[in-house]
Amino acid sequence: MKEEWLIDALATASESKIVMLVIDGLGGLPHALTGMTELESAKTPVMDELAASSTCGLIHPILPGITPGSGPAHLALFGYDPLVYDIGRGVLSALGIGMELKPDDVAARINFCTVENGVITDRRAGRISTEKNAELCSLIKENVKVDGLDFELRPEKEHRAALVLKGKGLSDKLTDSDPQRTGMPPLTVHPEDPHDREALATAELVNAFIRGVAELLANQHPANMILARGFSKYPSLRSMQERYKLKPAAIATYPMYKGLAKLVGMAVLPTGESFGEQVDTLEQYWNEYDFFYIHYKKTDSRGEDGDFEGKVRAIEEVDSSLKRILRLQPEVIAVTGDHSTPALLRSHSWHPNPLILRSQYESPDEVRSFSERECRKGGLGIFNAKYLMNLLMASAGRLEKYGA
Repeated sequence: MKEEWLIDALATASESKIVMLVIDGLGGLPHALTGMTELESAKTPVMDELAASSTCGLIHPILPGITPGSGPAHLALFGYDPLVYDIGRGVLSALGIGMELKPDDVAARINFCTVENGVITDRRAGRISTEKNAELCSLIKENVKVDGLDFELRPEKEHRAALVLKGKGLSDKLTDSDPQRTGMPPLTVHPEDPHDREALATAELVNAFIRGVAELLANQHPANMILARGFSKYPSLRSMQERYKLKPAAIATYPMYKGLAKLVGMAVLPTGESFGEQVDTLEQYWNEYDFFYIHYKKTDSRGEDGDFEGKVRAIEEVDSSLKRILRLQPEVIAVTGDHSTPALLRSHSWHPNPLILRSQYESPDEVRSFSERECRKGGLGIFNAKYLMNLLMASAGRLEKYGA
C-alpha cells in the first residue's frame, strides 16, 4: 500500500496521452509440431516493427507461478495491488452489463454448462448464443422461486450471466459451485467460515436456487445446469482520476471488462465487436481522454477452446489495425496481455506475458520481434504487472521526483 500511495502522491497532470492495449490471454506455449507459440506463429509485421523500436520485457500478472483470474490480472495492470484488492468476479460481471448493486446485494458470475450423468462435460455449454442465454435467464426468473430470496439474473454474453441476490443479511463469504474443470460434479456452495451464520444462511438459499434451476433445465441441451462463482459485494476503490490525475476511457466489447473499467473510474465508450471497430472508437474519442484502455477478447476465447490456429488468426486481426493506433502518435503505448491462455492448456496459466513499451523516454533494446522468447531478452526484464502503470506514467512525464 505504501508503494501505491507513493505513486498517487507523485502523479501530476499533463497533456500526454497513454494507450494500453491488452490482448487477452496473449501468452502461449509452443505447438508440438512447430515448436512455436501462437504469437510466434502469427504474422505480425506491425507488432514486430513496434517491438524493434521500443523497450520490451515480460510481466507476471500476480506473482511467479500464480495463475490469475481476469479480474486480479487487470487490476494489476491498472496499478491496483491484486493481493490487496480481492474483488469477486460477480461484481465485475454485474457492473459490466449495467446492473445496479446496493451495499447489501451479493453478485455472482454464472456459467450455463452441460452436465451428463452427474458430471460436467462442458463448462461453457458449447458457448451458447447470447440470445439463447437471454431465453434461459427469462425462463429461470419466471419459474424458480426460493423462499426468502429475491434475485435478478441477466445474460452477459454467450454462456455467461450475472446473478444478483437481493435482501438484508446476505453474505458474499461463499465458496464457488464451479470446480473450473470438466469431469467433476458441480460443487455445493458452502460458507467460507462454517461458523458464519449469515454465510451459512446465504449458502442454503443459493443451493436451493441452483437445485431449482437444475430441475427446470433438466431437459435442455446443451445448457442444462448453471455454475456459480465469484460471490462478491460492491467494493470501495479510489478512481484512476483521483490516483493518477488521468481522464481515462475504456474500449471493450466484453461486459466483464467494462465492469472492471467502471470499477476504477473509466468512462466506457460505445464500440463495435471487431478490433477495427474498436480502433474506430479510439479515433473518434481521441481528443476527449488522455488514457485509453483497449481490450481485445478473442485471443483468450480461442486459447480456452484449445484452438491454436484460431488464436493465431485473432492475434493477426489485432496486428492488421495496430498501425492506425500508431498514427495517432500517443506519447506512450503499451501492448501486452492480462494473463497467458495457451491453447495447449485450454485455460489461463502462470506464464508471464510479453510486453512492448514505447515512449520517447525509453531506449529501444535488442528485441527485434514480438514474442515470449524475444521479450525475455528485453531491457525491462521480468517484473510484476502492478508496476506497469508506474512505467507508463513516468514515460508520459506524469510523475514528479520523489524526495529532495
